[in-house]
Amino acid sequence: MYFNRNIFEVKDIDSGGKKFLRVSRIFCESESFKMDLILDVNTQIYPMELGDKFRLKICTTLREDGKPDTGEFNQHDTAPSRADQFEYVMYGQVYRIEGDESGSETASTLSAYVSFGGLLMRLKGDANNLHGFKIDSSVYLLMKKLAF
Repeated sequence: MYFNRNIFEVKDIDSGGKKFLRVSRIFCESESFKMDLILDVNTQIYPMELGDKFRLKICTTLREDGKPDTGEFNQHDTAPSRADQFEYVMYGQVYRIEGDESGSETASTLSAYVSFGGLLMRLKGDANNLHGFKIDSSVYLLMKKLAF
């Protein structure tokens, strides 16, 4: 598992203009780990508004027992799923990881880029929090809005 249960707040939506009818790009900040998130969301099925807070989890399997899965849906699988506790789930692939330009040998800040079938994500923060991301690995993104 890469990134677990961080809470983000939507700070801006479509700041560069809306490019697609059913997709919005949300710009978010985490409450506790000083991380920035840019994420494309299918707002036709999961509308987002300024000020929304949500829990974000990124993992390599939906299985509660942590065993790897194939990434394919199996209607006969009755095992508990991490997706059961979330409202919005995407499956994608890490395609780029960038470090900061501090000139030191090890980057203090990393950015992980993931494509979910064309919907893109950039998660930027302390390298210690993003060390588990590997290029070409498959991941699940799980989101659930928090009610206040």
